[in-house]
Amino acid sequence: MMSRRAKSSGIRLTEYDAALVKGMLARGDRQHDIAAWFGVNGGRIAEVASGAAFHWIVPAEEDLPPPGPYPTVKQATEAQKALDEALNALALAESKLQPLCRRSA
Repeated sequence: MMSRRAKSSGIRLTEYDAALVKGMLARGDRQHDIAAWFGVNGGRIAEVASGAAFHWIVPAEEDLPPPGPYPTVKQATEAQKALDEALNALALAESKLQPLCRRSA
């Protein structure tokens, strides 16, 4: 059986990201949550935590993302669908009100 690797996402941590990662780690965030925030494999966060990557970067103290856990892609997709349905319902309601508003003007 042939082993196939998944295609790389192409997402890379920048020096700015690494400063945020270090700040989030110092705050006590879980590596799993940090990886989810940036959309990277947890191994990239472990490399920053261990100093194997970005060892020269100082942890950020300000402008950190909110602490996790974060919504899953499934939850975010469901929320987007609900928002789209609400927007469509509002647009329909508005279209039904517009003729009434024109008559009373």
